Amino acid sequence: MTQSALTTSPESSVYKNESSFELHQRMAKSLAQSTLVPAQYQGQQGFSNCLVALETANRMNMSPLVVMQNLNVIKGKPSWSAQFVIAVITGCGRFDDFDYEMSGKGDTLTCKCVAVRKKDKKKVFGSSVSLEMAKREGWTSNKKWSTMPEHMLRYRAATFFGRQHVADLLLGVQTEDEIIDIQPVDITPAPSPRKVPETPHEAAIAEPQPPKEDLDDFGF
Repeated sequence: MTQSALTTSPESSVYKNESSFELHQRMAKSLAQSTLVPAQYQGQQGFSNCLVALETANRMNMSPLVVMQNLNVIKGKPSWSAQFVIAVITGCGRFDDFDYEMSGKGDTLTCKCVAVRKKDKKKVFGSSVSLEMAKREGWTSNKKWSTMPEHMLRYRAATFFGRQHVADLLLGVQTEDEIIDIQPVDITPAPSPRKVPETPHEAAIAEPQPPKEDLDDFGF
């Protein structure tokens, strides 16, 4: 996977024109009929997903099958696997010596990705990820964090590095873990308390009365 192989190609967009759309519909149909593509792309229900995969593959100048194997639908949203993000980083041709730096132990076990950027020979880093962070963020609900913590830290660190240094190649698509971890926030305003209508008697009692000195001024 070279840098040129990851250059977007909008000229070949599925939705460029009617003839392009018809061509890609035929391609999508053949893919949807295959049992070698993931389940979410198979059959009539997977037809639209095939079109999305073809559009993504065209923009990345990549094989549709590679995209389908790594672009999964989580909670109704397309998402990259962490392995794919790592493959993009190592195969894009922008970096040398991509590696993981581990430090600490226990909850302080930390991982960050480092590489040398080819264009200016500068050493660049991704954000650090620790087990303590994973616990505070609620990521450890996945049991793999307890059985293979270093492996999961590497995946997270690579995702951070990818978001920071090759975001254009990921086309803004989140990873599976990011979608699973994001919890919806209810921003609906709380309903105001319902006001109970006053009875005529309560209204009369509640009606403000003028101060006594004001009554005196009018000779009452």
